[in-house]
Amino acid sequence: MKHRAPQAIDIDHLPGHNIRRLHQISVGIFLQEMGELGLTPVQYGVLQTVANNPGIDQRTLARTVALDASTTGGVVDRMESRGWVERRTAPEDRRARQLTLTTAGQAVLAAAVPAMLQAQDHILAPLTERQRAEFMKLLRLLVHTNNEHSRAPSDALR
Repeated sequence: MKHRAPQAIDIDHLPGHNIRRLHQISVGIFLQEMGELGLTPVQYGVLQTVANNPGIDQRTLARTVALDASTTGGVVDRMESRGWVERRTAPEDRRARQLTLTTAGQAVLAAAVPAMLQAQDHILAPLTERQRAEFMKLLRLLVHTNNEHSRAPSDALR
């Protein structure tokens, strides 16, 4: 049986390739803006979510930020060792761990917000205000309608 040569495809025209590249660029810009804070995008998301929902349990946090349970556990472990979050046993379910920001965690988050906003602005800098709004609308549509295909779907989008 004779095999045909695969079709030549320019990967620069594939949405998946460009989304992966934009993710790489986004993380690079974020880390550059964070500088000495050394905060990753995932850590920022966890800090902001815990700040927005004091006492959130780890399972709900994982589903909210769309991470699997083991990754979330590792992130929370590292943040707890840095003194940014505190785990407490939930009074209504002794197996559940509720999370709150420590004073140090609140300070890191307050310091991170301007850098995070700068990173977002830098990522979208090539776009006009109108293009930014349309890009974000389409991006949210793609994320929302494809949420169920994620290995760790976000409950916030269900």
